[in-house]
Amino acid sequence: MNKVLITGGAGFIGSNLVIKLLEIGYQVVVLDNLLKQIHGDTSESPLYLSIKGKVEFIKGSITNEDDWIQALKNVDIVVHLAALTGTGQSMYEINQYIETNILGTSKLLHLITEGRTSVKKIILASSRAIYGEGKYECIDHGSVYPVERKDKDMLDWDFEPKCPFCSKELRVLATDEESEIRPTSIYGITKQVQEQMISICGQSLNIPTIALRFQNVYGPGQSLSNPYTGILSIFSTQIFNKNNINIFEDGKESRDFIYIDDAVNSIVCALNIEDEKQHCFNVGSGEGVSVLEVAKSLINLYKSNVHIDISGDYRLGDIRHNYADLNKSIALLKFNPKISFSEGLSRFSKWVISQEVSNDNYQKSIDEMNAFGLYKKNKVRK
Repeated sequence: MNKVLITGGAGFIGSNLVIKLLEIGYQVVVLDNLLKQIHGDTSESPLYLSIKGKVEFIKGSITNEDDWIQALKNVDIVVHLAALTGTGQSMYEINQYIETNILGTSKLLHLITEGRTSVKKIILASSRAIYGEGKYECIDHGSVYPVERKDKDMLDWDFEPKCPFCSKELRVLATDEESEIRPTSIYGITKQVQEQMISICGQSLNIPTIALRFQNVYGPGQSLSNPYTGILSIFSTQIFNKNNINIFEDGKESRDFIYIDDAVNSIVCALNIEDEKQHCFNVGSGEGVSVLEVAKSLINLYKSNVHIDISGDYRLGDIRHNYADLNKSIALLKFNPKISFSEGLSRFSKWVISQEVSNDNYQKSIDEMNAFGLYKKNKVRK
């Protein structure tokens, strides 16, 4: 059985993947720096403890070539998950995101290009963030890709994207892999560049590469103290701290949520592809769920009475809607999600209830964005 290196293998997706691959029979090595933002103040977080002693573990950074050299010994396949992932945070921590996501990946490719590894395949955790707003339909112009929304519209509580040709209202469509790439955040740009880097190098070296464009991954084990993670964790922490939930825009903005078990299964499917090509695949549920529906569902599951404040506030770099077209993933990757959002949310909420209440650090992230002019307070709706 092949030896697999998982970068970021002590993280949320990574630790779950480790356990799955060990069950299948893979030999696994993990490279992870145990970033405080993910693992908290303790050196032995629950995520790390779930894999401790089960794999060859290297505490190191993907920005350090020596750590890569150590981790890549006799490795056949690299599953590259390690990255900084906060969309909003990336807009003001630009150097860190470029250094980690782009330059970190370049060190891997440099070693492969020099022939200093035995790597025969690369699987990259990419993101739906590369699409930006994604694909929409105009009644007059067909499929279109709207440009970034305007401040003057959003200050008037008009949050929906407009046709770039006639400014008419649009209908959101599922975003397929052939859609235009228009990232609206530094994070999205780094993922786009990562994809291009592994594809170009893979093609020139005859190494198959697969980029998995994850939608919003959630589930038990996700950090409840990281204010830069997904809204399910953020809202849950706010609810258990008895803090009201500030819903940005009008609450109708939507996201595609993919349960952790399905996300892990998509990587296993990628491991099983045997051709020598360069691929990219969407990984999501194929359905959009509004942010307001998420908040209401969590409050109901937790039997809480915290208040929802639909404030109209917004963040620069945020998108309005995006959900995955899975036709290519179903046909070629042989991936089809199994866990519905309602079932996944039930499993997630039961796990949250069993955890100690984490400090609510979300306001800190908002204050940081506000300090850089990236967070916009809106007027009270008339």
